Amino acid sequence: MDITKLKNKKLVEWLQGWIDLCTPDEVVFCDGSKKQYNKIANMLVKAGVFIKLDDEKKPNSYAVRSDVGDVARVEERTFICSKTKEEAGPTNNWCDPVEMRAILCGKQNGLYKGCMKGRTMYVIPFSMGPVDSPISKYGIELTDSGYVVCNMNIMTRVSPKILERIDDGTEFVKCVHSVGAPLNPGDADSTWPCDAKHKYITHFPDTREILSYGSGYGGNALLGKKCFALRIASVQARDEGWLAEHMLILKLTNPKGSVKYVAAAFPSACGKTNLAMMEPTLKGWKVETIGDDIAWMKFGEDGRLYAINPEAGFFGVAPGTSMQSNPNAMRTVNKGNCIFTNCAITEDGDIFWEGMDETPDFCVDWLRRPWKKGSKAKAANPNARFTAPASQCPVIAKEWEDPAGVPISAFLFGGRRAAVVPLVNEATSWEHGVFLGATMASEKTAAAAGVVGELRFDPFAMLPFCGYHMGDYFAHWLKIGKKSGAKLPKIYYVNWFRKAADGHWLWPGFGENSRVLKWVFERCDDKADAVSTPIGNLPKDLDFGGLDMPEADKKELLSCDVEGWKGVIPEIKNHFAKFGDRLPKELNKQLEGLEKRLSK
Repeated sequence: MDITKLKNKKLVEWLQGWIDLCTPDEVVFCDGSKKQYNKIANMLVKAGVFIKLDDEKKPNSYAVRSDVGDVARVEERTFICSKTKEEAGPTNNWCDPVEMRAILCGKQNGLYKGCMKGRTMYVIPFSMGPVDSPISKYGIELTDSGYVVCNMNIMTRVSPKILERIDDGTEFVKCVHSVGAPLNPGDADSTWPCDAKHKYITHFPDTREILSYGSGYGGNALLGKKCFALRIASVQARDEGWLAEHMLILKLTNPKGSVKYVAAAFPSACGKTNLAMMEPTLKGWKVETIGDDIAWMKFGEDGRLYAINPEAGFFGVAPGTSMQSNPNAMRTVNKGNCIFTNCAITEDGDIFWEGMDETPDFCVDWLRRPWKKGSKAKAANPNARFTAPASQCPVIAKEWEDPAGVPISAFLFGGRRAAVVPLVNEATSWEHGVFLGATMASEKTAAAAGVVGELRFDPFAMLPFCGYHMGDYFAHWLKIGKKSGAKLPKIYYVNWFRKAADGHWLWPGFGENSRVLKWVFERCDDKADAVSTPIGNLPKDLDFGGLDMPEADKKELLSCDVEGWKGVIPEIKNHFAKFGDRLPKELNKQLEGLEKRLSK
């Protein structure tokens, strides 16, 4: 493709403007083909960026090691550049859009000026969701990173068709990324170019733009992920009347063959991917994956919310993933066609990370150092990742790419709570369900800064990802519930992490979570009993068949800890106070109602 062959003047001006500012040596249009992917991957192997893994162990797969200063998302360098600070709200870093454009795009000293010198600018036209789905959205990412191109080929749908749609005038999100490491003639390139001292991941919600500079890693650089799919899409969803959420989507089939679809939001380290790919322990029940991270949902003609997974791959945290914790994720990566970032490499050309089922005697760690079994140092970075095609997941549902989406019957919210919160709690109304989502929290552990047991609130698991004022985000959820003719999903709050007073886990988790899903499934059909409590509807009973659990543990899991909840009320009040007069009145009413019910 040649820029001169495009007919859309605005598109051409946008592209040419960035080419003139960044001054790349070459411009390459990406077509999503295996041929182009392999060409770029081979080039990265020759440059020392990619390390080819053994084809018998991990076919067509590569290992990559990042710069030590560029290993994760950088929330403190992530900005929402809305017109006013008030629009960004108290949970986001804000910068005046004019000031940020001057920092990045200033013609004299802007960071983007000449930033791609000596490099290739890749033009990536991509679709978030199946091409031509009414729920999907398009974007173009400009990048000078071949690593980004290969990952975007796995994580999104890259195709000349998308460029054609955009050239015909279809709206698209404008994404620009640079590692910020221009090359002069004769300069030796780094195996992980970046500008670790000047990182900016910036979002302009009013103009639907994402500008990222300095980092080559993950969501900082793969701009279709959290930047587009949540921060910008949440604003699009607010403006257009739909939902863009940090949620997995699973397909649940009962022994009779009846199907329901569930979407679930959990903060990090709460088992989201494990639930999306769960192997149920209950006989005859089946879980299949639609998506493991993000859900976009729009109302169908029948009034139900229909969801798609806007991504085409999994960008999973590697450490802790094993045949015990998530066998289907392991089976997915073992098929190959993956990129492994900051994992260790074994002597036989495979990869390794902490938590795997077998530990090698020797490997080379992510910092390129010899590593032996028993070493105190971590072989893989704690945020090491695998990028894998969703299509090769053994439990991917046949309808995962249905352009119409799948109808959601239930939402699950949850957090890591050692005390107070029961195993599962059903909201009594949509407003009550929004209250549960708005008060999602996890307790801090000894590994985190702060007081052990103190709550860290992460509303709807969207704390780092909502692209506008979170008080308005709550209001948007409440507005969704008032849509005429809407047939809304039921809402539940789950907690797999409850502990007894002596510290033992009350619930085994993993595949046993299917017992909770069974109750949710049957509640959606009004076929399971519940008990009304001050906090919501709890199971009258749960299918504990075959579980060797003390009766006292079962009772504690399914009971309302009134005194414990009274102690949580002040923390919820402090949490809500952050949102000032933008907090919807309905949520304060829900809090007052909870307090009254607990005092009776």
